[in-house]
Amino acid sequence: MLYYLSQLSSLLHGFSVTKGLNVFQYISFRALCAGLTSFMICLLFGDALIRRLVQLKLGQPIRSAEEVHRLNELHGGKKGTPTMGGLLLIGAVVVSTLLWARPDNPFVWLCLVTVIVLGGIGFYDDYLKVAKKSSDGISSRLKFLLQCLLAVGVTAFFLFSPTLAKQAQELYIPFIKGPVMSLGLWTYFFYILIIVGSSNAVNLTDGLDGLASGCTVMAGACFGIFTYLAGNSKSAGYLQIPYYAFSGELAVVSLALAGAALGFLWWNCHPAKVFMGDTGSLAIGGLLGVLAICCKQELLLAVVGGVFVAEALSVILQVASFKLTGKRIFKMSPLHHHFELSGWKENTVTVRFWIMAIVFGLMGIATLKLR
Repeated sequence: MLYYLSQLSSLLHGFSVTKGLNVFQYISFRALCAGLTSFMICLLFGDALIRRLVQLKLGQPIRSAEEVHRLNELHGGKKGTPTMGGLLLIGAVVVSTLLWARPDNPFVWLCLVTVIVLGGIGFYDDYLKVAKKSSDGISSRLKFLLQCLLAVGVTAFFLFSPTLAKQAQELYIPFIKGPVMSLGLWTYFFYILIIVGSSNAVNLTDGLDGLASGCTVMAGACFGIFTYLAGNSKSAGYLQIPYYAFSGELAVVSLALAGAALGFLWWNCHPAKVFMGDTGSLAIGGLLGVLAICCKQELLLAVVGGVFVAEALSVILQVASFKLTGKRIFKMSPLHHHFELSGWKENTVTVRFWIMAIVFGLMGIATLKLR
């Protein structure tokens, strides 16, 4: 919305006061402003939201199965901490994006719809958990179905577009200059895997104070770089990465996400005053998946989001091992709980995972020159 202030300089040329408005046309400026705006929104409105959630008694239930008895001893004090804090994070992303992104960019609206829809699914899930005073929300099948429907909608957006369909079907692999193959209708399956997989991976990571939000800061910053470069024909040509005309504007969305995650971390760091819940984690993961698709760096998401991938893989391997052999690989999954039960303090696990998120992010950025 504020982008249009840059148009005043051409309409009112001759007035010195309008010359400075030219800066609003630059994506880099608006992206940084979006990050700062979302950060400040979380900082300014976080306390009021937390107090309201406490008044509504929207506290986080803690699992009580025998398998997690020891974990409940570690986290028992968190029972009653308000959840649904993802409303703050989502609100900050949406507001700052509407303020600083160009509203005529279809990719921007695709990202906003993704955030709102997945945030709504997560909110309903969190609400049921609080209402039932149980860790069981909506069924996993229904959640998966709703996520898949969203992913199908995102895929259809690309495949039914005359200007986007051809490139959307192309598969790019890091370190290789051009596309390696055309997926055709397999694009639906591939995009479902990216969006649903990333959404659930972030959801699984959100198990310790500040863990998911801290890792999101680096992932959002990285995709701010990827989308900006992919949307600039000169930069994309120089780095030999896919060029998407609309993706540059998503740097605004990416840094809005990074800023919101950083602002939310202010309230979510140990000891957390609020949890993001499924409301925030499902939306964050889905948004990262769509950002990766929009700049044709889908496989690079697995590198940048290495922590999220490790958390999801630990659950898959744990379940597969137990069903096939009757033995567990980890003391408990997701992976962060394994390290907790191995004697690491919660803060130690969180900070070390943050360090790995930074390392994975730098690895992802480094691949841009290795083509």
